[in-house]
Amino acid sequence: MRDVLPKLEEWWSKGEPVALATVVGTYSSAPRQPGASMLVGANGEAVGSVSGGCVEGAVYELGQQVLADDRPVLQRYGVSDDDAFSVGLTCGGIIDIFVEKVTPEAFPELGTVAEAVRNEEPIAVATVTSGPAERLGKRLIVRPDSVLGSTGSPRLDDALRDDVRGLLDAGRNATLSYGVDGQRRGEGLTVFVESFAPPPRMIVFGAIDFAAAVAKIGNFLGYRVTVCDARPVFATASRFPGANEVVVEWPHRYLKAEAEAGRIDGRTALCVLTHDPKFDVPLLEVALRLPEVGYIGAMGSRRTHNDRIQRLKERGITDEEIARMSSPIGLDLGARTPEETAVSIAAEMIAKHWGGAGIRLAERDGPIHAAP
Repeated sequence: MRDVLPKLEEWWSKGEPVALATVVGTYSSAPRQPGASMLVGANGEAVGSVSGGCVEGAVYELGQQVLADDRPVLQRYGVSDDDAFSVGLTCGGIIDIFVEKVTPEAFPELGTVAEAVRNEEPIAVATVTSGPAERLGKRLIVRPDSVLGSTGSPRLDDALRDDVRGLLDAGRNATLSYGVDGQRRGEGLTVFVESFAPPPRMIVFGAIDFAAAVAKIGNFLGYRVTVCDARPVFATASRFPGANEVVVEWPHRYLKAEAEAGRIDGRTALCVLTHDPKFDVPLLEVALRLPEVGYIGAMGSRRTHNDRIQRLKERGITDEEIARMSSPIGLDLGARTPEETAVSIAAEMIAKHWGGAGIRLAERDGPIHAAP
């Protein structure tokens, strides 16, 4: 819903009904991930995408039906081995799409959700997508310290409050199954949870030309980017327009302070581009001992890498800790320029996150999208 939220809020604030179609489940090579959304306005306008174009026409018609009937629908789209084009999802896989009518009366908390997303405050929307008819479309809005709304079952609300906060903390979307009255071991009711966590962080250490390119691509990928360097003459906002902030501080001190403040988590990417022992060795000593971090990459030649490993071992860093580091940083794309190197680094980060092999798709058999 994040991509269509501004338009959804605009229609909602005017009292105009809109059909909201959301991907709530995917299987095999589905083209979009859970949370991808499409709007169908009462005026016939369509906004967003749920399948990259494969079934948008069918979803558009379903959205018009939901607007007319005012009844939520959970619809599955997929392909058969015999005739992959008969259903419409020509790229393969299966997707479950939940379509509901959104109005100020049906979703009074939408303004609160939109404001939290704008302010980068964590908030999650838990919507009943299957189960008893009277529960469909009921939702609970969960924040770290409060909840809004209700699914119509106090027992289910209690179970969701705890389960959703775990997903929100990790920034994950998921479909949860319960009994019809919220029994954790039961069946018959499903709830789709969409987490709107603050953007993940990318911290780029080293105010060099490569850092400007990495900051730009990090911003493009949705990271909140910080560039950090101890040299004030180089660490300036004008040199890094792609960064959200530029910090003048010794890298290892900054990372340690951020970790102690709780601002480093399993989604954080650390790109160490200094390739200078006096900066990157103490920095990597801190980074490699953090309990959780999404990605740690360090730039440098093979010679720099070998020297770096030796220095880290002398500081007591174990082989297991060193194995958490991508060094030399990036995938082998033959990159030369700062921009090409940034693509190489981003490609490695994406492959690590989704479990990709980092090879040409033409050389692979089976599904394009690896199971995360």
